[in-house]
Amino acid sequence: MKMIVMRSSTRAVVAGATALVAAFTLAGCGGDNAASGSGGDKLDVVASFYPLEFIARTVGGDAVNVTTLTAPGVEPHDLELTPKQVGGIAEAKLVVYEKGLQPAVDEAIEQNAKDAGFDIAPAAKLEATGADFEEHEEGEAHAEEGSTTAKPAAFTEAGNEALDPHFWLDPVRYADVVQAVTDKLVETDSANADGYKARAKTLLAEVGTLDSEYKTGLATCKLKTFVTSHQAFAYLAKRYGLTMVGIAGFTPDAEPTPARIKEVQDIVKKQGVTTIFYEELVSPKVAETIARDVGVKTAVLSPIEGLSDANSQETYLTLMRENLQELRKANSCA
Repeated sequence: MKMIVMRSSTRAVVAGATALVAAFTLAGCGGDNAASGSGGDKLDVVASFYPLEFIARTVGGDAVNVTTLTAPGVEPHDLELTPKQVGGIAEAKLVVYEKGLQPAVDEAIEQNAKDAGFDIAPAAKLEATGADFEEHEEGEAHAEEGSTTAKPAAFTEAGNEALDPHFWLDPVRYADVVQAVTDKLVETDSANADGYKARAKTLLAEVGTLDSEYKTGLATCKLKTFVTSHQAFAYLAKRYGLTMVGIAGFTPDAEPTPARIKEVQDIVKKQGVTTIFYEELVSPKVAETIARDVGVKTAVLSPIEGLSDANSQETYLTLMRENLQELRKANSCA
């Protein structure tokens, strides 16, 4: 069986990191990332990483107290929990997460919050997008060496191919998860059901508009291929008729093999790719090196896995629209 191998980064998760404040029109953003239950009469909700936090805050509104486990500047795949965060998970009435993406979260829920945990993966209808080449290679190498290194059972069993976790970069899948989280909030806190449903209706309309903007904006691109630092955009590419080429696999800070770098360089040259995209939370060195070697530009295409200090005032919606503009520019979309 093949599975994704999530690598631990050397970046440390700092306990009590700066509170995440994201200004968006649909709902105010507050709370801290330590996941401590302190909501008073509000429903205490823990969200494992930013795309789910945005849904919980926006749909929950003033009826919920939302905390996030992934602090600004931390790559979600690398998350390690503090004791305070584990305690917050145990105390929460609802923990919204994507099973398999963050093994530390899965373990904490299994041990402390089985009843409160809500896995959105079924609602996202994850698929094997064929973007897990690097993790398969590494997993096979470990097997051959007889390694006893623990590996998370993440995103497997789709024809023995790894499932792509990046559902949120496809607005249609994201809308399905919005609805699922809304239904769970209504089930958990029926007294505030009307408010949850009303705010969800507004958010779903916004996400529907986003989908329409992508359909229109990417309909007439002269270039259909785009290159990214890791394989996060397969759902987006499939939805809007583009082809994604990732330098690394699902794990954003994985080191691509020399053969993979050569393959990407050949694609860039052959197809006339103008831009190598990198992301905010991972070093851009590999992307910059490839771009320099083949004489093309670099730009940011956010996988929106988490916010950084530099873009903490952005939202899922604004970042998705910035991504659309970057894709249109790079791919000569009229």
